[in-house]
Amino acid sequence: MTGSDFRTKPQSVNSWDLGGLSAKKFAKRVYEGVNEDDLLDKASALAFNLILAVFPLLLFILAMLGIFASHRSEFRTHLFGFLTDVLPFAASQALIHSLQEIPANAGGAKLTGGILLALWFASGGVTSMISGLNGVYRVKESRSFVKVRLIALGLTAAISVLVSLALAFVLGGGYIANKLGSYFGLHDVALFLWGSVQVLLALALVNLSFSLAYYFGPDFGRRRWQWISPGALVGIVLWLAASFAFRAYLHFFNSYSQTYGSLGSTMILLMWLYIAGFSFLLGGEINAQIEEAAMRDNGAAREG
Repeated sequence: MTGSDFRTKPQSVNSWDLGGLSAKKFAKRVYEGVNEDDLLDKASALAFNLILAVFPLLLFILAMLGIFASHRSEFRTHLFGFLTDVLPFAASQALIHSLQEIPANAGGAKLTGGILLALWFASGGVTSMISGLNGVYRVKESRSFVKVRLIALGLTAAISVLVSLALAFVLGGGYIANKLGSYFGLHDVALFLWGSVQVLLALALVNLSFSLAYYFGPDFGRRRWQWISPGALVGIVLWLAASFAFRAYLHFFNSYSQTYGSLGSTMILLMWLYIAGFSFLLGGEINAQIEEAAMRDNGAAREG
């Protein structure tokens, strides 16, 4: 893959035709790309940076979902229950324990400063994601440190808003549906409809987060915006499937806590972030291979 092509040629690619590749050839190129681009090693580095960013990011999201939320025990209970449901138990307990240590009655200036500081530290994880995507596309970072950091801050804020909305749909949507249904006399219908669409809405917002990172992260030229790309879809599905499989494995064969004691929960969280990081980078690799194949195909057509 030649990174210079990505920077000099406008990207107008329909990713769903796989760049003109057959499914077999496309799968082979992605597999080779995973090895050539050292995605497993890059996922390790990304996981390390994410573990430094995940707590500030959660604090920032918690503050956005409400500065009021620290005074609403019901909301916190739902949030902690959701984390316990979707994450490996030890990992969720590590996050919950840290979130419970946040002072509930932080004042205005202290709270604002804490939110801004959390946003800054959380953006460090996004900066690492940008670096990983540059590696996947094999381009060198040419933007200034300030520009990269501003992009990382913007992506962090945007992703935080989207994740906050996704959590709001999952945690608070039922309450809203219940109220609206009762008001219009369609209680059962409203709850049924909401139960059918809330997960799809949450996944759509997570997909948009992936799409924003894939679009603004790598350092190269103009691209065609895609609301959903093969890389984002595969990354999300792999992340969710691997997370639930990892959770099931730990339920039956958890030896981390017995071997490492209280450190086991941190190691499990790090492993889960490694899975998340690899899924994200694999999605970027898939998009990069498709775009490269499409460029070569278009170039050959022009020469012909």
